[in-house]
Amino acid sequence: MSQVMIHKGVDWEAVPQAVLEKIESITGAIRQKAYELFQHRNGNGGSDVEDWLQAERETISVPAAELLDSDKDVRLTVAMPGFEAKDIEVTATPGELVIQAESRHTHEGQKANVAFCEFASKTLFRRVAMPAQIDVDKVAATLDKGILQVVAPKAAQARSATA
Repeated sequence: MSQVMIHKGVDWEAVPQAVLEKIESITGAIRQKAYELFQHRNGNGGSDVEDWLQAERETISVPAAELLDSDKDVRLTVAMPGFEAKDIEVTATPGELVIQAESRHTHEGQKANVAFCEFASKTLFRRVAMPAQIDVDKVAATLDKGILQVVAPKAAQARSATA
């Protein structure tokens, strides 16, 4: 079981700039891919939403997840097969968790010719709104056998509201 790094912020202004830049980069890549799909259709309108959704599917993967809400905490479980803890970033704000991960696959240093390869570089992204405010200073995340487990204790006011 490996610990996963967590960026903690009171709100989005407190989140490290690198995280916000990564989200902007992903959005830009989706926008560019959607435009390429539009151009491939010779600029014919009427399929803008389909282009955007196809671009998202080709640019990022949204991992399967489960969210459990108890009186004292919120537990998020995310399938992250093939990723290591160092590849994963969790960003916590009082109202949401954002999971990002990237892996790169290359054939550098191979002594044999690659006959075929189905491995690919992957970018995973998942944003999950919390059912109650969480205490960002106490959020913890671990990765074990490809499963990311994030435990986010509820903020004091959220616990007293449910009691």
